[in-house]
Amino acid sequence: MPSKQNLIPIAGVFSGALAWGLIWYPFRVLQDAGVSGPLATLLAYLLAMLCGAFMLPRVWRELRPGNKGGARWWAALLVFSAGWANFGYVLAVLHGEVMRVLLLFYLAPLWTVLFSYWLLDERLNRYGYSIVLLSFSGAAIMLWKPQLGLPLPNNSAEWIGLSAGMGFALSNVVSRRAAHLSVEAKSYSVWLGTALLAAPLLWWQGSLPDRLLAINAQAWLMLALLGIVLCATSYAVQYALVYLPANRAIILFLFELVIAAISSYFFADEAMLLRDWIGALLIVSASLLSGRLYEKSK
Repeated sequence: MPSKQNLIPIAGVFSGALAWGLIWYPFRVLQDAGVSGPLATLLAYLLAMLCGAFMLPRVWRELRPGNKGGARWWAALLVFSAGWANFGYVLAVLHGEVMRVLLLFYLAPLWTVLFSYWLLDERLNRYGYSIVLLSFSGAAIMLWKPQLGLPLPNNSAEWIGLSAGMGFALSNVVSRRAAHLSVEAKSYSVWLGTALLAAPLLWWQGSLPDRLLAINAQAWLMLALLGIVLCATSYAVQYALVYLPANRAIILFLFELVIAAISSYFFADEAMLLRDWIGALLIVSASLLSGRLYEKSK
């Protein structure tokens, strides 16, 4: 039974898994209401930043120009890797099958092993090699195309989901490297990076003032609720990761797949094929093993 000291971190990770297993649905509802994915993402994350404005004084002290150059570079890399992980995830689940996108996103342990080797000089052990093997096997089974003889994503949404998982893995590695940054700074980095990446696409699409004026009150209410949820869960997850062992956190994060499978079945009438389930089993196994990898590296 978890101790009282662990209950808050466990609840933090669990809330993040619950939110991200369901968050695809309100973004699809907003898209059907005429609020495109990039616009909804920008507004939701700007509202999350507004909700978390109380963190700004501490965040500015940590990221101000007077700090060491190396620290600023790591902070900038965290902003853009975490931003793409979130923005890419939203774009992918809006236009692809939720579970397939999410499983490609959950190849993150594979990329984490590789990024840790390149950026943190962490050598592969038997767990690392097992993660690579399981992740590649799961992806190959899910994505195998007999006509090409290659495992490739089916569409642009799956490519985006795959790359968003890479961004998520890179942000995790950079977050470990940037131990000097507080929970507040890391949370704000997620929101800021996502908004910064969504803005250029909206500018390129044009007609932003007209699109803002076309948003009705119900959509604004949903966006405000999304902003509050994103603010609360991002902070809760970053806080939890400081105090919770990585192997336990990963198991709780996998609950997101369960929530996504159930919600996509009932709300989007999506069902996975047998080979998708086999690939999912291998990818989930790799995620579970990655907790042991972190545990052994301490």
